Amino acid sequence: MDINKDLPAIDSHRNLHIWIIENLKMVPVPERAYGSFFEEYCYIILHVPQNPKATWEISSNLHYWIGKEAGTEAQGAAEAFMQLLEEALGDRMVQHREAQGHESDCFHSYFHPGVIYRKGGPGSDLKHVETNMYNIQRLLHIIGRKHVSATEVELSWNSFNKGDIFLLDLGKVMIQWNGPETSIAKKARGLALTCSLRDRERGGRAQIGVVDNEAEASDLMQIMEVVLGCRRGSLRAAVPNKSINQLQKANVRLYHVYERGKDLVVQELATCPLTQDLLQEKHCYILDQCGFKIYVWRGRRSSLQEKKAAFSRAVGFIRAKGYPTYTNVEVVNDSAESVAFKQLFRTWFKDLGRKKPGGSGTRIQVKLDVGKLHNQPELAAQLRMVDDGSGKVEMWRIQNLARQPVDPKHHGQLSAGSCYLVLYTYQKLGRVQYILYLWQGHQATTDETKALICNAEELDLVYQGALVQVHVTMGSEPPHFLAIFQGQLVVFQEITGDNQRGQSAPGTRLFHVQGTESHNTRTFEVPARASSLSSSDVFLLVTADACYFWFGKGCNGDQREMARMVVNVVSGNNKETVLEGQEPPYFWEVLGGRAPYASKRLPEEASSFQPRLFECSSQMGCLVLTEVVFFSQEDLDKHDIILLDTWQEVFLWLGEAAGEWKKEAVTWGREYLKTHLAGRSLATPIVLVKQGHEPPTFTGWFFAWDPYKWMNNQSYKEVMEGSLGSGSAISEITVEVNNFQPSQQPGNGTGPSALKGSQDSSQKELELDPSMNATVTSTRTSASTCVSDTCSAVSGNLPREQLMHKDAADLPQGVDPARREFYLSDSDFQDIFGKSKEEFYSMAKWKQQQEKKKLGFF
Repeated sequence: MDINKDLPAIDSHRNLHIWIIENLKMVPVPERAYGSFFEEYCYIILHVPQNPKATWEISSNLHYWIGKEAGTEAQGAAEAFMQLLEEALGDRMVQHREAQGHESDCFHSYFHPGVIYRKGGPGSDLKHVETNMYNIQRLLHIIGRKHVSATEVELSWNSFNKGDIFLLDLGKVMIQWNGPETSIAKKARGLALTCSLRDRERGGRAQIGVVDNEAEASDLMQIMEVVLGCRRGSLRAAVPNKSINQLQKANVRLYHVYERGKDLVVQELATCPLTQDLLQEKHCYILDQCGFKIYVWRGRRSSLQEKKAAFSRAVGFIRAKGYPTYTNVEVVNDSAESVAFKQLFRTWFKDLGRKKPGGSGTRIQVKLDVGKLHNQPELAAQLRMVDDGSGKVEMWRIQNLARQPVDPKHHGQLSAGSCYLVLYTYQKLGRVQYILYLWQGHQATTDETKALICNAEELDLVYQGALVQVHVTMGSEPPHFLAIFQGQLVVFQEITGDNQRGQSAPGTRLFHVQGTESHNTRTFEVPARASSLSSSDVFLLVTADACYFWFGKGCNGDQREMARMVVNVVSGNNKETVLEGQEPPYFWEVLGGRAPYASKRLPEEASSFQPRLFECSSQMGCLVLTEVVFFSQEDLDKHDIILLDTWQEVFLWLGEAAGEWKKEAVTWGREYLKTHLAGRSLATPIVLVKQGHEPPTFTGWFFAWDPYKWMNNQSYKEVMEGSLGSGSAISEITVEVNNFQPSQQPGNGTGPSALKGSQDSSQKELELDPSMNATVTSTRTSASTCVSDTCSAVSGNLPREQLMHKDAADLPQGVDPARREFYLSDSDFQDIFGKSKEEFYSMAKWKQQQEKKKLGFF
């Protein structure tokens, strides 16, 4: 194939580049058209993240996208260009093969608020964006939860179903029809995509009508029936959700792929759990995640021929396994693996085998600087500390399924057979904040665990939902929980009555002290025998007459000091120091005699994993996760339950409109840990965070966090009505349908639906009078009628003095208060906002609101 090797220039200051393959050449797509794809073409997408966090090693991503109607020649050209780009840009990137409608989460994460699939092919003029284009008539089928897509479908009622959203785009009028079984979250996301289409393709100069209830939107239904014909029969049932759940993803097989003569050999090597040392740098491997996704790993010392054959081998593997042709393929290079790939393995160390795991894998200890925690949330997140633990502490023990207060002098003294609630109150920037720790002992009963959760919910109601809830399992306490007790947390095997030292228990007790500072020290009672000892730590042996400090040879001064701070919690007897190797006979006698014990404690494995963000949903009772790559605060929607995995903790962020699914959040967090391919500890803390009450340990994982963002959020109804003011009226469009004069096709439920899509619509367009033949009324109607975001009663030519810093009642007649800036002339708009209307309306809604407030248009 003759491929033009003159690759286009790449702007290093832009993170996203898109090219369409036309006549075997890479033709750049204009930025305003990003997210819009023609079905008969192939595209190449390059994403080079402008890394905001230097500590995160994020690879670049190179995708080739195959439209469902694309020919084999175009596909071959796209793959060839991928290889050329890799040669030009280096191998520190992840490559993806994407098929229309089945793209990876990484691909979808580039496009907000969604992806649009457009009909068209070699005969089209390739106009991705036709700003102010009104000669159009198309029907878009909008689907998806976090990652939304719109596909052009036949202009017919036969395309509709009860569970999805359909957008009838008539140029100057855009009618969003919501299926009767569509959720509020889907409606809101569909409306965001509809508004984005209006702003990008019409420059904001189109009216949006929303049909939530057909009976209450007769005017809009009249327009739809003129275009689509009268509907015959009932709507089709909702299309079942085919999302892959976590259980389906919870298996992976590793294959060694190589050539033996003319034959391609595929040898299965291992199944879960996978270890990193299975990957040898001289070879290439295929990882099959249950047919959900195929990964190809290329060793740095594998042959050039093997590396070039990566995609073709993956496609051959898919064919041999009988998987769908659209199965996603990801090709990763040795030392430039994606985060998702690394987490298919139990542990992952940078440069394994070339550097010792103790190098990059060892967790770096960052010294606690309390003064910086409030002002530097990224530091709070890294240290897992909101402050130094000096705030107010209240504590309850679950007894007889109810919470009983614990005397402050016994705070931090816990029983392995019980559950506790610890409420911590602190101030952040002058605002009172709360953290509720739910601590569960290893020997606690199921009933006590359930009572713990019920009592936590009761407390949360008392505090009006302001509590951040942290589920803690004995032995996996986060640093801040330990800091609350200033290094004096002691977990007894049993606490009887009011005697917190448990003196009624056996006379000989052994306590293991671990830690060097107040925020990492914990003390646990262990079996009183010699085999419980370890040379790396300090132990306290309590007898009827004395308490012995036993200092292992490997412990340091900080460990000894922390042991001296905690000793009075476990015993009031005389204190004696015993050094390892110099124990008196009595010491071994009370432990039941000498026995082998650990010479040193193995360091914790600390894999180099980066945080990941997922939207949570449920399908047939199983958890479904949709990942958002390169996440930001903008990806948190009030209808969502979001899972943020920072490896040491799992956060569940609850949007204020998430509804009944909030009760499932902790269960989802546990299911996530249980099904994780890396074999995660089920004791990993799970933190419930509610919208508007995010602690710095959560917000610090985001590059930028605006604490006032939620105040600018509009509800779905407010967005529909196009106004924040409760007294504002919304307009109702009544169109003279006789102007349409369609050729009806009786009996088939279609109007002029012979149109194949937007590319043919210029000849059979829906003709609207320049004034849109609309009668705008000022009466308030149901939220199911029409959104008049750009009121047609006023042209965009009003002087700024009539629009800036004005109350809604003082605006000229016909001006929509929620979009008053639209009525400025283009020159005034550019002068005031410093950008064009098209650029302004392509911004996130909350950013628009902030600018409007600052400039007097809100």
